[in-house]
Amino acid sequence: MLIDRRRALALLGLGAAAPAGRAFAKDAVAFHHGVASGDPQQDRVILWTRITSQGSGDVEYRWSLDPVDRKGGGKRGEGLTGADRDYTVKVDVVGLDPGRAYSFQFEAGGAKSPVGRTRTLADGPTKDAVLAVCTCALYPNGYFNAYGAIAALPRVDAVVHLGDYIYEYGGPSSYGMDSPVAGERPHDPPHECLSLADYRRRHAQYKTDPQLQAAHARAPWIVVWDDHETANDSWMGGAENHQPATEGDWNVRKAVAIKAYYEWMPIREPVGGGFSINRSFDFGDVASLFMLETRLTARDHQLYPDVEMPKEPTAADVAAWRKRLADPARKMMSAGQEAWLERAMAESVKSGRPWQVIGNEVVMARLFTPPIHKYMTEQGYAAAKAELSRAGANRLARIEANAALGLPWGADMWDGYPADRQRLYGLIEKARANAIVVSGDSHAFWANELFDAETGGKRVAVEFGTAGITSPGPGEPIAAVPLGDAFAKYNREVLYNNQTAKGFVLLTLTHAQATAELMAVSSIKDKAFNTRPLATYRATPGPGGVSGLKAV
Repeated sequence: MLIDRRRALALLGLGAAAPAGRAFAKDAVAFHHGVASGDPQQDRVILWTRITSQGSGDVEYRWSLDPVDRKGGGKRGEGLTGADRDYTVKVDVVGLDPGRAYSFQFEAGGAKSPVGRTRTLADGPTKDAVLAVCTCALYPNGYFNAYGAIAALPRVDAVVHLGDYIYEYGGPSSYGMDSPVAGERPHDPPHECLSLADYRRRHAQYKTDPQLQAAHARAPWIVVWDDHETANDSWMGGAENHQPATEGDWNVRKAVAIKAYYEWMPIREPVGGGFSINRSFDFGDVASLFMLETRLTARDHQLYPDVEMPKEPTAADVAAWRKRLADPARKMMSAGQEAWLERAMAESVKSGRPWQVIGNEVVMARLFTPPIHKYMTEQGYAAAKAELSRAGANRLARIEANAALGLPWGADMWDGYPADRQRLYGLIEKARANAIVVSGDSHAFWANELFDAETGGKRVAVEFGTAGITSPGPGEPIAAVPLGDAFAKYNREVLYNNQTAKGFVLLTLTHAQATAELMAVSSIKDKAFNTRPLATYRATPGPGGVSGLKAV
């Protein structure tokens, strides 16, 4: 099916906001950033928009929410927004009916916003649930065609975004600026985000994209941040892309970044503030979704092998590094979040829901760096290397060197925190959960089976990792070699991997099975595109845990 921006918008009946007339405030206003909804429950949902005002005073607004079936039960309200929250609006509408579709709209000063659609979660017997899982949208690197594809889906109950909704980079030579479409999509502001004003401008830029607006208007979103909402490879006390000597106090930067995130995203904020955005959602009697926070509340710093070991490490160096990596004190999640997840999974299983879905920022499977040359002929490998750029050749050499040392693919993933991963697996086994992990961050598609031991052991969960919306895949500079196939052949837990595609995972959950379609868009450099599943995998629930994955 051929989809472009206009069609994605037309399918939702979206057009430009009505021209601003006389406002409740003295200045004309408009809606340039669309509408959104999020964090649905059985009786409530968050509604969001942003009002652009020509003045500097507060702006009054009205909102309305009406059932799509027009059988009564609509809600109305009004409020005031201003510069203290960047003129964003967030309304938590309560007293709604479960499993009901609604349309909503805002009005201010005679201007009307686009119309959005949302839905509360079902309560009681439920046939199925359909989730679109996405991550990693680098604005300069391409068109947000995958968001357009999500907007055009015939059905989606919720969009689950696993982080890297924005990127903090900026400037002429920054990440993504070598894309052929970057000239028309440079980051704003044109420098790295550090201040509250910077992060607000970056969120504002993203929400001017018509395909992202269409996806937000299509269905409620359930979101978590990953690292780039603050800075690359963030952890509780810092980030790889934060230099205190020149960029100031990390806690200040973190706080302003998350203030902007709370202002601009349709998320229900933690009572009392802070960074603990772990929360759960029950899709009738078919599934529970648990959203984890693994960046800012407890994560210890990453032990990067190229930083922590000599340039040419010995076997003893690697063994010492692995011992530090496996320290039981190293955490991704706080004890409080682990206790919450233990209780929530147990309650879900006790309720009879067949699926426990874990929304998780980074890949959880054990991923050993694959020796790519072992899966090619000598002649084919030489020919592929000859096609690579200097950067590609350097990346391939690094991969082969890391494979020879037996290193994991990424220290920022769960592989960098193996003891905490084992604790999480213990929680899943204790609850007797049929666990599905959905993961972002890696810019690659994955279908994985997760075991509680490197060899032998028991399958505790299956995992579906989604490729990015536009962010570059690790395999792109070395596309001449089969990196994805090598991952699947070399790693016990990996059944499928694609390191170059862009798209999202469409996850359909019924009482009898879970089906994941790894949906790829044909291009992010062309505004016209099509969407197709690269692979489809299915699992079934059981009293002893989730089954293995079966290709469909």
